Amino acid sequence: MSELTPKVWYEGRLIDMSEAKLPFMTHTFHYGLGAFEGIRAYRQKNGVSAVFRLKEHIDRLFETAHLITIGPAVNYTREQVIAACVETLQANHMSEGYLRPVIFIAEGKMGLGAMTKPIHTAIAAWKWGAYLGEEGLKKGIRAKISSFQRSSHASVMSKGKVTGQYVNSILAKREALLAGYDEAILLNKEGYVTEASGENVFMVRDGRVITPPYSLNILGGITRATVLRLAADLGYATEERVFARDEVYCADEVFMTGTAAEVTPVREVDDRRIGVGARGPITEQLQQHYFDTVRGAKPEYAGWLTPYEVND
Repeated sequence: MSELTPKVWYEGRLIDMSEAKLPFMTHTFHYGLGAFEGIRAYRQKNGVSAVFRLKEHIDRLFETAHLITIGPAVNYTREQVIAACVETLQANHMSEGYLRPVIFIAEGKMGLGAMTKPIHTAIAAWKWGAYLGEEGLKKGIRAKISSFQRSSHASVMSKGKVTGQYVNSILAKREALLAGYDEAILLNKEGYVTEASGENVFMVRDGRVITPPYSLNILGGITRATVLRLAADLGYATEERVFARDEVYCADEVFMTGTAAEVTPVREVDDRRIGVGARGPITEQLQQHYFDTVRGAKPEYAGWLTPYEVND
């Protein structure tokens, strides 16, 4: 459950949430061309707060805007948006929270080819617990292979977080929920596992931590990259390679990663128990290492943290 906060950063100033209304003729609302990010801030072990991998998220936000051809019209630099993210958290007195920066095409002339409308930037923040549930973090979730395929390289910009592209993920997620599962896993047209509706997918086999390669039609998740680094630093062999659903069914462990989902174990896929049917030992170790890292308990990863102060 998300809890919206009262202040939103919109085009260079903080405004009340009640003022943050989009005109009906906002182009992105009708056609879905926009860039967005999801970012988390955590209370640190030493009592201060920090945003996790803020620079990397804002770099990807601007890369997405570039991919969809609206980058040159963005009115703010990366550094200004980074500062605005911190300002939004501080204005809402949030020692922890989830940030949602969005770059979108504003109101004006309609039509797919309309090219002259202004580009706006906004940032909201809210309190968001475990995306797939606290119980899911501890015991694992149930996943379903979706009937919806992950969109191909030829159809979408898979390396960007483009607002309209998420219709594919939403349909897969809704299908899974309606069927009684917690999450969907999407295959590509060749039948290889790509990602879940909003997370990257990992499996563990014979002590090796395996995930689909960046060259596949997946989002290059920042949490994915973080977990690959943590796994290697812990001494695990890591692999980026293709695999199909049958290999997932027979995996020792399966887990998903994402800013919202963090590190969530999967105990079952398509009614097939994964491993012992609970969070596996390697998943648990990576999960704990991840939470220690984002909360500042691992000084070797301090460069991933952007500290800020909150006035209570």
